Amino acid sequence: MSPTTPAAPTAKAPAKDRAAAARAASDAAVAELHALVLASLDDDQAIELVTIPLAGKSSIADHMVIASGRSTRHVAAMANKLAERIKREGKRNVRIEGLPTADWVLVDADDVIIHLFRPEVRSFYNLERMWQVEDAPAESTH
Repeated sequence: MSPTTPAAPTAKAPAKDRAAAARAASDAAVAELHALVLASLDDDQAIELVTIPLAGKSSIADHMVIASGRSTRHVAAMANKLAERIKREGKRNVRIEGLPTADWVLVDADDVIIHLFRPEVRSFYNLERMWQVEDAPAESTH
């Protein structure tokens, strides 16, 4: 190779670029799905809507959304409408658990997990506390 001949580009740089672009597209799709979930639950008058970011804390999803309904009928209706909206938008394959009793319904949209509760059941299980993140590390005493 002569000093004036430029070095051939390596294949690693384009692969890195493709991976970064795929990650950015995935992040945008997750953000869009999360926004769709929040808008749907707001439209259906969900009570005490809470979202918990899970990215970096768990591999099960990027977001967990917790909300309550006024009754089992309200919880079931919110779950069904949410699943329909997600499917209609072509976002994800949606799985629903707990619909027959509708005390606690889990809607799994892959990157966003949604828990819908009756208020009494929600306070009993208290998922928000389980997934709570400490803002500051515990102080050590020496």
